[in-house]
This record gives sequence, structure tokens and C-alpha cells, in this order.
Amino acid sequence: MDIVNFLSSYWWLILIILFLLTGIFTVNQGYIGVITMFGKYRRVVRPGLQFKIPVLEQIFKRISIQNRSVELEFQAVTQDQANVYFKSMLLFAVQNESEETIKKVAFKFISERDLMQALIKTIEGNVRSFVATKKQAEVLGLRREIVQYVKVEVDQTLEEWGYHLQDLQINDITFDKMILESMSKVVASNNLKAAAENEGQALLITKTKQAEADGNSIKISAEAEKEAARLRGQGVALFRKEVAAGMSEAAEQMKQANLDTNVILFSMWTEAIKNFAEYGDGNVIFLDGSAQGMEATMKQIQALMVKQAGTDGPAKH
Repeated sequence: MDIVNFLSSYWWLILIILFLLTGIFTVNQGYIGVITMFGKYRRVVRPGLQFKIPVLEQIFKRISIQNRSVELEFQAVTQDQANVYFKSMLLFAVQNESEETIKKVAFKFISERDLMQALIKTIEGNVRSFVATKKQAEVLGLRREIVQYVKVEVDQTLEEWGYHLQDLQINDITFDKMILESMSKVVASNNLKAAAENEGQALLITKTKQAEADGNSIKISAEAEKEAARLRGQGVALFRKEVAAGMSEAAEQMKQANLDTNVILFSMWTEAIKNFAEYGDGNVIFLDGSAQGMEATMKQIQALMVKQAGTDGPAKH
């Protein structure tokens, strides 16, 4: 009965407590709450246990300040009318935790869906405008330039919305199948061309080195032949000189002994015929074996000896 009496006496107190309890709420870590009163912005609340005026104040939205990512797939057209397909990943977050930034995030868009649609279309538009100024052969090598261009162009727009673009990764860039096949053919032909040029250069170097070696060999051989010819000439000249000197000395000795010098000529004639027979190696040599032929040959040799003696005579004096 006491409990019933207490409830009947203090029911209004119980209603007040319950009413106040409806104003207690929590904000999770990583979020910031936005409070409105009669539809108008009133304040922001931080993570933890919070209190709002029951009925009058409402939790309009809980804003996530954590990093968020979204995957994008879209198409662009190059300057030379080639279709390029992109697969990318977008990383973004609320710019900071200030009240003005949170107000922008809370009230710029009706819903999260509208924000994502605007964000994706902005990214796609900037990529398309950049790709439209490039040719298909350039796009594959401009991955980093595309990302830098988009960051510069998009950051200002996102700042007005209260967001910041942290990273944009282009994971894949592809073309139509026909374009990919033509690009493969171009690469293959360039590789073949480079291989042919390298092979030609190698062959040219080989031929050049071989020509240089042949030229040096010919030069060395020519110099050696020149030196050998010079030495042979000196040898022949020395041989002739010694023969003439020997014959002159023999003739002088025979003359002092009152002997006929024609014996020397006859001996030279017979020795020559003997050498022809021994060292001819099968070669045919025609000699005039008649007495007249031998006499004519001896006269020629004798005249040569007289000429040689006249040449060497002054040297003895």
C-alpha cells in the first residue's frame, strides 16, 4: 500500500524523471552529432554521453569524421577518340572537426547518397577533361599526372562541402579490345625494329672491326713484303758483287800465271748447266748448246766481267 500511495502522490515526479531521461544520448567515437531545434541548427556535440532538451532539440545527423573510401569505374575519351576505361579508388574524409566544417557537411547535401553522387561525378569529370587533351599512347604513362591534376582541381570544390580528398588511386587503365591488339602490334613491331637495328649495329661493328683487322694485316704484310724485297735486293746485289769480285780475282791470278781466262768462263758455263739440271724441279729451260751459242754466252760474260772490273777498279785505288 505504501508503494501505491507513493506512486499516486509523486507520479508527476516520475514523469519528469522519465522526460529528462529521454534527453540523454551518446555519440560514438569517430562521430560528431549535429543538434537542431525546430529545424534550425543549434550546436554540435562530441563523442560521449550528451544531453539534449527533450522534445525541443533533435539529433539531426551524426557526422562520421573517419576516412571513407569508394571504388569508381568510368569511361573517358582521348584526344584521338579512343575509349579509356578506369578503375580507381577514392579516399576522402571530413576536412576537420571545427563547427563550421561540420555545419557544411551536415547541410550541404540532403542525403549521403547525394554527396556520393556529386563526389563521384566531380572526380569523373576532372579525369575526363584531362584525358580529353591527351592521346591514347600517352595515357598509360600519365597515371601520376592524372592523380595530381584531379587533386588540385577537386580539393577546392570538396573544401566548400567540408571534405578533403586524401588519395586517388588509379588501379587499372584499359582500352577497347581492338585498340589493345593494335597497341600490341605496335609494340611488337617496335621491338622487331629495335632488334633489327641492334643486329645491324652489331654486324656493322663486326664488319668494321674485321675490315680494320684485314687492313692492318694487309698493311703489315705489305710492309713485310717491302722489307723482304729490299733485303732480297740487297742480297742479290751483294751476291753479284761478290761473284764479280771473285771472278775478277780469279782472272787476275790466272793472268799472272799466264793461263787463259776463258777456262773460268767455261767452268761457269758448265756449273750453270749442272745447276739447271739439279734444281730445275722439272721446269724446261732452253739453252743453246752449240759451240757458237757457248762462244756468244762467254763473250757476254766476259764483257760483263770487264765492265765490273772497270767499275770496281777505281775503288781499289
